[in-house]
Amino acid sequence: MKCPFCAFSESKVIDSRSIEDNSAIRRRRECLSCGKRYTTYEKVEDIPILVVKRDNSRENFDKNKIIVGLIRACQKRPVSRFQIEEIASDIERNISNSMISEISSTEIGEMVMDRLKDVDEVAYVRFASVYRQFKDINTFLTEINNLMGKDQKR
Repeated sequence: MKCPFCAFSESKVIDSRSIEDNSAIRRRRECLSCGKRYTTYEKVEDIPILVVKRDNSRENFDKNKIIVGLIRACQKRPVSRFQIEEIASDIERNISNSMISEISSTEIGEMVMDRLKDVDEVAYVRFASVYRQFKDINTFLTEINNLMGKDQKR
């Protein structure tokens, strides 16, 4: 880090504090050459994650889209907003930790359904009906039978 006053490259940290939302660290530094103090900010660089849609178009990952889909699926069900946000945050964290730059919308949908199945089975079927684009009642019945079969194995 170069001093903004004399361009000397050595400094010492006087004070470090987190920014309010813990997204960055504020550091007060003192130049070892001229003795003047200045402030720097350190922030983790976010790697943008692109979602590959079914039509092969790409868009930035948006956790809010997961939340909106979950809210629709969980409407009039005993699922709290906190649970919905936890599912979305967990998915976002898993995607970020995988260190990939692209993920398919299909993979995200499967992640949502996998977590939703354990929270509320009715909401799971609702989400699956939209996500998997159920065409008729037989597709619904197949999914419900699959769900019931897994419950009996538990």
